[in-house]
Amino acid sequence: MADVSTHPDIPMISPTAVRWTRDDCDVFERAGVLKYRYELVEGVINRLGQNIGHANMIRLLIDWLYFAFGSKFFLTQASIDVRPEDNPTSKPEPDGIVLSRPAEELTANPTPADIRLLIEAADTTTAYDLTTKASLYARAGIVEYWVVSLPDRQLYVHRQPHTGAYQDVTAYAETASVAPLAAPDQFVQVAKLLPTPQLGD
Repeated sequence: MADVSTHPDIPMISPTAVRWTRDDCDVFERAGVLKYRYELVEGVINRLGQNIGHANMIRLLIDWLYFAFGSKFFLTQASIDVRPEDNPTSKPEPDGIVLSRPAEELTANPTPADIRLLIEAADTTTAYDLTTKASLYARAGIVEYWVVSLPDRQLYVHRQPHTGAYQDVTAYAETASVAPLAAPDQFVQVAKLLPTPQLGD
């Protein structure tokens, strides 16, 4: 069982901080204020960017998703809906989304009912993905959530969402192989989702 209860590198948010909504973000976009890729999580606007480590993780993730699920049943870096109570202040954009129906059938953001697996590729955001994002996805009832962490070269698998938390959280080393609930015969070695370490790392 992974201990993800304490992560001192997570920035604290003041209780008096402004918490933005999806409607606010729409206004900002129309006004030209939000000109960059972003996601909204619990009222906080997070700018999305990629360094080479994250970009390589996305490339590897797409290769595996295509192999395991086929091109029609996954999306990458697309906005999703969460539970109705959280939707006004949250519009996350996971790195990998495995769907229960072909993507071409969607006419709006995927909802929890459309999602069989979410994956975040974490380079600088591991602690945030294991806490804030995990709570958001658990409250939405997302049945399985993975965090592929480059800094510690591990895969954190979250299952059994209940009362706003995942009851089963397991960390796997890069030598381990894991299969998602949505495709129990499609094992992937964790190392296959991680870029090859550079000399001196």
